[in-house]
Amino acid sequence: MTDSESEGSLVLAVDCMGGDHGPQVTLPAIEAFLRRRPGVSVLAVGQPEALEAEVARLRRRFGGRIELAPASQVVGMDEAPTSAMRNKKDSSLRVAIEQIKAGRAQAAVSAGNTGALMSIARFVLKTLPGIDRPAIATVLPARGSRVWVLDLGANVDCTAEHLRQFGIMGSLLVSAVEQVERPRVGLLNIGTEDIKGNQVVREAAALLRTTDLNFVGNVEDIYSGQADVVVCDGFVGNVALKTTEGLAQMLALILREEFNRNLLTRLMGLAAYPVLKHFKARVDPRRYNGAVLVGLRGVVVKSHGGADAYAFGQALDRAAEAAAHRLVERIEQKMAGAWPRAASPVTEVSSS
Repeated sequence: MTDSESEGSLVLAVDCMGGDHGPQVTLPAIEAFLRRRPGVSVLAVGQPEALEAEVARLRRRFGGRIELAPASQVVGMDEAPTSAMRNKKDSSLRVAIEQIKAGRAQAAVSAGNTGALMSIARFVLKTLPGIDRPAIATVLPARGSRVWVLDLGANVDCTAEHLRQFGIMGSLLVSAVEQVERPRVGLLNIGTEDIKGNQVVREAAALLRTTDLNFVGNVEDIYSGQADVVVCDGFVGNVALKTTEGLAQMLALILREEFNRNLLTRLMGLAAYPVLKHFKARVDPRRYNGAVLVGLRGVVVKSHGGADAYAFGQALDRAAEAAAHRLVERIEQKMAGAWPRAASPVTEVSSS
């Protein structure tokens, strides 16, 4: 099945007001997305006064493939999730998610407040049967390929059973989006030996071995290429992600400083420019923008709040791919029939 065939009549609901930049990023990203994805339509969600003129222009070019879905409110990037839930029932973020529940869209994308997005998505859409908690999954560069990691912050405290569920959802996500028949699933740990790690991680490894996943055991290095999916709790995953982002920024700064040190290093920089350009493209975080909230009764993708139009477009692509390849249905079918629910002896602690 080609992308255009699988994406036929697919509709994305896009929160155009969320993020640090709002419509000045989301609308150009939507235009580029509609050009390269002829089988997909968009519901542009937001305040009409901010969107009407540009949506009208895009309608002249793309016809009925773009529509305006009005929303009178905007969730602030630093607003408490509870406040957004109670006081912003007509926010662009919530209205976008409600399009999925109403059957008007198959996926929603937002660069808005992460906590509010997760809380509202879980409240509006609910979790799939057999899933205790949704998880945030994103793709990162890895040696020779790329790797999907979850959870990245939705669940700070997890039981072994939660990690087992993350492994199942991550495997199905990669199978759907990357077209990998049996993705390799690894459990992030402080060592590869079975005896390493805390009690929760050791129990999670034992549970993962009872599944028919292609479980490769503990992994110490997310980027080694040993696994297609790396499972961890949200605290560890978020620290790893933020550390990765900081390291990438530091390396870019150091390279820039070193090549600008004097005339000789500037000339060397010119000679090395093609290699540096290729390197930058391979590790460019914008290419990997778009985290999927897996485990919900609908596809919801979170873009980085500071994303530019190119990066936001990657999040749109991520949502289209997950919806077109029926990610939600795959997870629901697998959780319903493949493996019995495991009883973990670890006491569950509510996530923050």
